Amino acid sequence: MTSTTPALPTAGPADHTRWVELADALLRSTRPFASSTHALLRLPGPASASGAWSDGLEGYARTFLLAAFRVRGADGADPHGHLERYAAGLRHGVDRGHAERWPGIPERRQAIVEAASVAVALSETRLWLWDRLDDTTRARTVDWMADIVGTSGYRNNWLWFQNVVESFLREVGGPWSQEDLDRNDALQEDLYVGDGWYSDGRGAHGRPQTFDYYAGWAWHLYPLLRARIEGRPLERVHAERLHAYLEGAQHLVGSDGAPVLHGRSATYRFGMLAPFWAGALAGATPLQPGQTRALASAVVDHFLASGAVDDQGMLSIGWHRPFTGLRQLYSGGASPYWASKGFLGLLLGPDHPVWTDAASTPPAWEREAVTLLRAPGWLVVSTPQDGTVRLLNHGSDRVLDPPWSPRADDPFYARLGYSNHTSPQLAPDAIAAPEDSHVALLDERGEPSHRDAVERLHLADGVAVSRSRTHWLTLPTAAGVGAATWAGLRAGPHLVTASVVRGHAEVRLAWWEGATDDVDGGWPRADGPFALRVGGWALAAERADDLSLDEQTHGIRVRRLDGAGSLVRGLRGLDVAGSTARHGADPLGAASVTPWVRSSGAVPAGHVVAALVVLAGAAADVEPTATVRVRDARAVEVSWPDGHVDVVHGEDLR
Repeated sequence: MTSTTPALPTAGPADHTRWVELADALLRSTRPFASSTHALLRLPGPASASGAWSDGLEGYARTFLLAAFRVRGADGADPHGHLERYAAGLRHGVDRGHAERWPGIPERRQAIVEAASVAVALSETRLWLWDRLDDTTRARTVDWMADIVGTSGYRNNWLWFQNVVESFLREVGGPWSQEDLDRNDALQEDLYVGDGWYSDGRGAHGRPQTFDYYAGWAWHLYPLLRARIEGRPLERVHAERLHAYLEGAQHLVGSDGAPVLHGRSATYRFGMLAPFWAGALAGATPLQPGQTRALASAVVDHFLASGAVDDQGMLSIGWHRPFTGLRQLYSGGASPYWASKGFLGLLLGPDHPVWTDAASTPPAWEREAVTLLRAPGWLVVSTPQDGTVRLLNHGSDRVLDPPWSPRADDPFYARLGYSNHTSPQLAPDAIAAPEDSHVALLDERGEPSHRDAVERLHLADGVAVSRSRTHWLTLPTAAGVGAATWAGLRAGPHLVTASVVRGHAEVRLAWWEGATDDVDGGWPRADGPFALRVGGWALAAERADDLSLDEQTHGIRVRRLDGAGSLVRGLRGLDVAGSTARHGADPLGAASVTPWVRSSGAVPAGHVVAALVVLAGAAADVEPTATVRVRDARAVEVSWPDGHVDVVHGEDLR
């Protein structure tokens, strides 16, 4: 966390050249890991669930995408010979009889994803690569991609991989299916929720409540890439939705260039810039050209300064430096190179206004603001003076399992708060017993509840309220029985949480309600008594000594040497304060501390507890306060020092 906004980039050739040089450097650094024919690029890191063979194709496809943007943006100039290597790799990868061939789509489902990148890259570089290939290689490429035609079952952003591949096949005279495209169009509309936001699939509860960066780097990127393949402008409906998305998405990047760390595949890092560049390419953005470049350059500079590119010039799995705890099962050593999407702006060419206009401050960086993103159910609190962005989550959950499945909260979706200067704690014990940015019922053993599907109750500027069923995991402890072999649960009541925001301060309210008589599946019930705990923002540093604790009456604050602070203070019913220190749980630093407050005893149903929760940098005050009182049985008042009063409505409160 910093308190200084980076200098705006200079206009003209210098900044564009810097981006081109970075693209070239990333590409050259991967060359030593190519197979003898360049068909497979096996980059360092763990193998994905699809295996090393698939990972080799992934390395080829994702870096080819970067090379294509770089060469197309330079109108075919290729001083480092990137395309020659990818042409050779293609020639052998699609040769089904070659030892270094690529896995086919029937052999590895992941090949669908990579086929889309290959299709886009071939289209963008068609004049200098595809059109110069021999007929045999072109025919084999079409044959390799054609296995996607007629396939179905896509339920999230993967439908766009099929759209892009079949559009390319149609352009080069290969097979394609209008039925596939029509089906995908219908599904796309089913997952559009408004304000430019798509849910990346539907959860087991049937609600479209999966919101993350895929809305930008997939749902808004691929319509433009398909339009470019087909040589036409972006459709009006997609342009309007992209414009609307960027109105909100700009608030997820801090004035210091740090994006909010939230959702799966965060290791793609500055791939989240893809929709911003897409907006500039399509003329579908609320940002001025100089604002787009300022935001994009700040994001890349943030990651470069934080060690995202290592000493060998490689992108590793992690957010800043390597951190394998951030990976998903589908992530392999080449997965981070979907950061290539963040170089989409090179397609604009060095003479485009996005590169030549004077850089200017994006609107989201101009003033302190609380922004309601109604579609995903988020309150976004930004304080440009310290570069901090806080995302308060009352609408997204990505609950994919059927109701009452024994599962831990997904730390990338189920936390109440995310920010661009903190991370969810990713150690196994922190996932099994969530604490950071989490509100929990504590059972008789002090174990915290997990948050189920989010039910939105109220969303307004400055106030958001949601409700979730609770459950506790039951893990085996008997000798010889591994925790991965089975798990059970105990079902709990509903837990209501509210975020009331004023400036950068949040009052977090909570109460529990309802019985557990409607539990399905025959799971045992947890009927209480329950205590309540409110966890604050986890603060990370490289050394444990860089973090200190300031104990207060009913509260605690974690301080870092640079002045950053994370404060939690009980305002009502939370009279015990403490903290949890961990090592190796946080991608932002080796050491981390989470402050929390809890009730000293049982809390009855309907009883409202409240805590002040603050995350601030050195430039911000971390000592705000507020007064909380239950006005009547159905309303809670939160009074701020400036006289402003917020009212939160509930039922049977006390």
